[in-house]
Amino acid sequence: MGDKLLSIYETLLAHYGELRWWPARTPYEVMVGAVLTQNTAWSNVEKAIANFGESLSPEAVAGAELTKLTQIIRPAGFFNQKADYLKAVTAWYAGYGYDVPTVQKEPLAKLRAELLSTKGVGQETADSILLYAFGLPTFVVDAYTIRLCGRYPIEAGKGYAAVKTYFEGNLPHSTEVYNGFHAQIVINAKEHCRKKPLCGGCPLDGMCQMKI
Repeated sequence: MGDKLLSIYETLLAHYGELRWWPARTPYEVMVGAVLTQNTAWSNVEKAIANFGESLSPEAVAGAELTKLTQIIRPAGFFNQKADYLKAVTAWYAGYGYDVPTVQKEPLAKLRAELLSTKGVGQETADSILLYAFGLPTFVVDAYTIRLCGRYPIEAGKGYAAVKTYFEGNLPHSTEVYNGFHAQIVINAKEHCRKKPLCGGCPLDGMCQMKI
């Protein structure tokens, strides 16, 4: 089964080349984006982040009044909830002095458990923060990953934890691979493996069992 997953990764890599995700200027911006992208399109997140101007920093968010913060992030939707979530994630980061190397010294399992106990942080958000902000090897599972598993098909099991365990168990334990593969899954889902698939030209056409 591991060979099948590696074959998909290598096929997508050959087609799309090296990809890097998450688009952000700083690790903290990744954290903010991971919270704001919940239940909204990325284009809305970009608008909200742009509203910060040059003042997007953990210190600024920690010191901002909630009413001001909600106005800044309004384009991302659910802004009252997400303002609370940003405060909570920023408070977690404050425990490490807002310092990336300090976070990276801690065991991954410990960091993940802390994030999952933070208000507004679910599994996908936690893994996105750990992988993309801090460069730690944890695979991110999203709707695109689940769609790939269902259509290929890949017998990865049901639920976030099962799919994550399957991917991590059948891929090299590598931040670079986890980052690149997820980025390839995302771009292929947007170009071909949509809700209504466009199979023509898909690099996985002929391998995937999804036919329309």
